[in-house]
Amino acid sequence: MSFLGFSQSGTLKGVILDDANNPIPNVNIKAQDKGTVTNENGFFILKIPADQEVTVVFSHLTFESITATFNLKNGEEYEFHPIMKESVEQISTVVISSKQRKEVEGIITLEPETVRLIPGANAGVENLLKTLPGVSSNNELSTQYSVRGGNYDENLVYVNGIEIYRPFLIRSGQQEGLSFVNTDLVQNVDFSAGGFQAKYGDKLASVLDITYRKPYAFGVSADLSLLGGSLAVDAISKDSKLSGIIGIRYRNNSLLVNAQETETNYDPTFADVQTQINYNFSHKFSLSFLGNASLNKYNYEPKTRQTNFGTLENPLALLVFYEGQEKDQYQTLFGAIKATYLLNDNVTLNLTTATYHTTEEEHFDILAQYRLGEVNTNIGDEDLGEVEYSEGIGGQLNHGRNDLDALITNIEHNGKYTMDDNDFEWSLKYTNEDIRDRLVEWEVIDSAGFSINPPNIDAFNDQPYTPYEGPLAAYQNVRAKNHTTIQRIQGYLQWSKRTSLGDNDVWFNAGVRAHNWTVSGDGIDKTSQIVFSPRAQFAIKPDWDKDMLFRIGGGIYYQPPFYRELRDYSGTVNPDVKAQKSFQVVVGNDYSFKMWNRPFKLTTEAYYKKLTDVNPYTLENVRIRYAATNNAKAYAYGLDLRLNGEFVPGTESWFSFGYLKTEENINDRGYIARPTDQRLKFAALFQDYVPSLPKMKMYLNLVYNTGLPGGSPSYADPYVYQNRLPDYKRADIGLQYVIVDLNETYNGWRKPFKYLSVGFEIFNIFNAQNSITNTWVRDVYSKRQYAIPNYLTPRVFNVRTTMKF
Repeated sequence: MSFLGFSQSGTLKGVILDDANNPIPNVNIKAQDKGTVTNENGFFILKIPADQEVTVVFSHLTFESITATFNLKNGEEYEFHPIMKESVEQISTVVISSKQRKEVEGIITLEPETVRLIPGANAGVENLLKTLPGVSSNNELSTQYSVRGGNYDENLVYVNGIEIYRPFLIRSGQQEGLSFVNTDLVQNVDFSAGGFQAKYGDKLASVLDITYRKPYAFGVSADLSLLGGSLAVDAISKDSKLSGIIGIRYRNNSLLVNAQETETNYDPTFADVQTQINYNFSHKFSLSFLGNASLNKYNYEPKTRQTNFGTLENPLALLVFYEGQEKDQYQTLFGAIKATYLLNDNVTLNLTTATYHTTEEEHFDILAQYRLGEVNTNIGDEDLGEVEYSEGIGGQLNHGRNDLDALITNIEHNGKYTMDDNDFEWSLKYTNEDIRDRLVEWEVIDSAGFSINPPNIDAFNDQPYTPYEGPLAAYQNVRAKNHTTIQRIQGYLQWSKRTSLGDNDVWFNAGVRAHNWTVSGDGIDKTSQIVFSPRAQFAIKPDWDKDMLFRIGGGIYYQPPFYRELRDYSGTVNPDVKAQKSFQVVVGNDYSFKMWNRPFKLTTEAYYKKLTDVNPYTLENVRIRYAATNNAKAYAYGLDLRLNGEFVPGTESWFSFGYLKTEENINDRGYIARPTDQRLKFAALFQDYVPSLPKMKMYLNLVYNTGLPGGSPSYADPYVYQNRLPDYKRADIGLQYVIVDLNETYNGWRKPFKYLSVGFEIFNIFNAQNSITNTWVRDVYSKRQYAIPNYLTPRVFNVRTTMKF
């Protein structure tokens, strides 16, 4: 920041905000022939001549200029905090606004306040993403999601430009605990469902780009509910050089899990601490630190379960009595330091180093003894709903001792150079992944007291009719111990340009990524591979009466294998696995219009993906296991629609529709549906308030997805078993009464609060029975196997309060 000196002067200082009360960096401030700019916190300080009227102009490309006149006395300090409105003026034939720059890139921007308020069993950024077209999830207990036919491992997540990793061993949504993204700290949420630029990493599906806010004043916020709570504190030094924010979260899923059919002793502890600290050495050089410490403990002791299924004519029930327990622990530590240097007005240089360490334990011994029988359906009978006659009995013993220790470190340089209407961006990044893994799992099944052999051996156990004299074998048995190291060097170079074509505004982007990785480890032959990924985007805004924007993007996308993709079903690491390759093209249109004299926008995108060197996988709940081969090819295509706008004045709502078809061909056996082939998706996010009581607000979250292929036994051949799970239907609603509003001043007991609200939420208001997997039970007499659905959460009530100081 530059400072102006005069022999007789006064000091003008303050913080410049936008309409959403977010600080605006890089605002140009001019007084006569001198000037300064705001720092990253929107703060400025400027000395102006004393005892005379001085006109000061505040200007920014994205916002409307502000002009103000001051007459300060010698030595006087005056605080001025203007609010700048978003500009819609045409500059150099291109309409400049922050949202429009994202639109031409095919990026959806979500409001942080909406992210924080919308109800959901796992409220937050991912909860809101599931209402967007092309984004699917059939498990409200999980923060994981699939995008346009990709799986959970194909999504990039960035916080402040730093790539974020998820735990490896998670197999069930209720084990996940907390998402990395702390919504209390969020300032910007950008999301791309495909066709993204070269500056984003090497994944096949999507990009979620999160920016945490930088404080400009002291503040405290808290959120409390029956599912846990969070606390966030903002602070800044008097000279605005040092600022920081810290967030603490605690979550307990007992409210949700105890509402399920399985009676359990359930003792979860999900907690984390995140902080971002910024220090500005000058207006040119700054440092920032992003840190996270997370501890997730999952203790699970099932007791009994009864699941009713079948038909009205032949109702059946599964009764299970459990012994044993499961104890899991996922502990992660993450730290990143980022240095930013503004070489001049046109060049920005960054250097980032980050370390991610996770230690994960998954230990369980659970014995399940079951009865499969007919249900009493006599109305008025005191035993109504009880199992009267058992068709099959049996037992199942599951054992696991899985441990994983992963240390991932990286260092990256990236920069940006702006010249006229051209932007050049580049990066070079080195990553080292050191992973130690022990996998021990086995399962024993018996029916009517006789052990069942695994389905992959020829010795079929025909007891009790024929004595079996062969050796007993576990139904499933996986044992492996791996120490694997992966070293990566990757980089990109891209160019963007805004210009005009006749009377039309156009935007170009072209770039290429390169990625080299080397796999080594104990008992592993060292291998090295490299791929190049060219990508491009083009957008045009025709000079029409109707506000239309057309864009097309795509290129060659690779996904070099991470450790989990190198490990096959038996736990063996295959270092020769290639990067999965995808040719993608996305064509989109944005149509902005007025309806009911309020703004609306219809976004339409059609996409096509051709995938080669595909690494097939199985999906059970949220656990993915790969074949660790490249013996398949696949495709995906679809259409996404989203209509958003002010259906209710002053609020933003949207309705989404998506159609998807994705199939794969494994070993040239023909095309079958992929595990993420979710054909139709409808979703809505609706916000409203009571007209006679505007402080009473309502939030409605609706999702409908057609069923996924799945629920098959783990050993099943997908070409033989192509059934689908039932459709996923869910509606969550929240009612909130605002006691203290940000825009009003109060006295009495409400004076300390800047904001205060209380309300309640109803999850799954229609009590839909959604299932994510099946439990397979064998009837020894009929030799039939029954698929008993594992239902997700029923209707649950929650109470919530939010406050800011």
